[in-house]
Amino acid sequence: MEKQLVHVQNLFSLEKETSTTIFTPEDFTEEDQLIAKTTESFIQQDIIPQLSQFEQHNYAITSKLFKKAGELGLLSIETPEAYGGLSLSKKTAGLVAEKMGQSGSFSVSFNIHVGVGTLPYVYFGTAQQKETYLPRLASGEWIGAYALTEPNAGSDALNLKTTAVLQEDGTWLLNGEKQWITNAKVADVFVVFAKTVDGVTAFIVENSFHGVSTGPEEKKMGIKGSSTATLILDNVTVPGENMLGVGGKGHQVALNILNMARLKLAFANIGTAKQATQLSIQYVNERKQFNKHLSNFTMIQEKIANMVISIYGAESAAYRTAHCIDETLEAIESDQEITAVLANYAIECALNKINSSEILDEIVDEAVQIHGGNGFMQEYEVESLYRDARISRIFEGTNEINRLTISKIMLKKQEELISTVPLVRSESPSIPNRNFQYIILSLELLHKVLKAFSDTSLNLEQEQEYLRLLADVIKDIYIMESSYLRLEKYLNKNGRNNEETIHQLVTAVICEEGYRKIETASITILSSLEIDEQLREVMLQDMKQLPVPLFSNLFIKKRKIAEVMIDHGRYFI
Repeated sequence: MEKQLVHVQNLFSLEKETSTTIFTPEDFTEEDQLIAKTTESFIQQDIIPQLSQFEQHNYAITSKLFKKAGELGLLSIETPEAYGGLSLSKKTAGLVAEKMGQSGSFSVSFNIHVGVGTLPYVYFGTAQQKETYLPRLASGEWIGAYALTEPNAGSDALNLKTTAVLQEDGTWLLNGEKQWITNAKVADVFVVFAKTVDGVTAFIVENSFHGVSTGPEEKKMGIKGSSTATLILDNVTVPGENMLGVGGKGHQVALNILNMARLKLAFANIGTAKQATQLSIQYVNERKQFNKHLSNFTMIQEKIANMVISIYGAESAAYRTAHCIDETLEAIESDQEITAVLANYAIECALNKINSSEILDEIVDEAVQIHGGNGFMQEYEVESLYRDARISRIFEGTNEINRLTISKIMLKKQEELISTVPLVRSESPSIPNRNFQYIILSLELLHKVLKAFSDTSLNLEQEQEYLRLLADVIKDIYIMESSYLRLEKYLNKNGRNNEETIHQLVTAVICEEGYRKIETASITILSSLEIDEQLREVMLQDMKQLPVPLFSNLFIKKRKIAEVMIDHGRYFI
């Protein structure tokens, strides 16, 4: 089975991953766990007591919190040691972001600072730029921000109106407006993208530069504590040495840093999802209706189980991706390889962002539902979680744009994939492991979809419904496979016995429900592509011949999952 799984990696940028090499949340070291506990203590002791002030845009409080986070080392996880950082992994950074996901609006400000507000210097900065800015950002002395979006350049992010004109003395003159800039009112330095004669170029713009100002705070649905405002650039003179990266290649900075930001957002969403799940479990253990605790009702149990299953799949996929990026970055020998490395993980980062933001929306929605009328009241935490969660499907690239990113990259590979994706009947005639069989069956369906795409005369760039479903198929396969590999690693370490573990129960549901979703999506795509009714009938009959395992009683599995979580009072795996 392990050897066959190597074929699955051809879908993505991974080639040799197995249940032995995959990283899972169970693999974190004592040092990692200590950093996680430090983050949790910071949230409970410093952030939560200040949330009301923070949400009143008390910028002095914001500055104080960032400096404390810097003292604790939480801002410097991915910053090189040479510039005041810890040089730790993306997995550890993901763990911190996950824990920080339970800090309300501060999580947004934090992620922008340590992500798009810091990583451009790490990956694209000159030695002098790193020396100048990274120590200040790592310590919390300065707060960072990222200015790409404009009033007319949202999803079409590189269609910029902001201009940068080279002056005779070697400086640049910047003019324009950047919209919805997180940390705008508190940032000391911005990474700004502007149009030059060579194309889009990135610049380092300090808040103190003459001509830099901000508009009023935006009035938002949620994440009210984070600063969001327009950045105004009015004849701003920027030193020549503040150009970041290569002139005219700013799109490489923008898009690749956004890849990393999407993964970081995924971790934050997972943390918030765990928070909402814990609040829900606590509530059902306390609240009574009809003389019974809510936890005794099977529809409530199903909701709790679905939360847990979604989180398990999301964290399995996200930490797997982070580890793969870590290993690839460790192997590079020059900074020139950075762009290619980060670009190679565009699919994984996009699908993690989509998945985590959508499972978060589902989980906070169910958390409110579980709380009933109380969930609609501001005195209960789930009310703010519900409002705050909605932005995650929009920023760092809307989920629609991310789905198009996934599908377009896949279509460029489709000829190669048609020949490499394993076929059930030709390569795997008899597979005893049900979870594995669902993965292989899903790959068979993907093969059929890709083959149909290669044969169609449709311009798929304009047929976005097809691309949406293709992206969902890719996403669901990745989550199924990540969960399966995590389970196999767990069983290899802890042994296999007759009693089903929580890992086995959750993975079984993920793989079975994942296959059902992929089957439905594939039927929809193929039925829509084939206009001849007789050929469509043949095609659908052929799909019915796939050796699909007998579906199981998922109600029972979910009740068992919920029972474990309700007993522990939180997400417990």
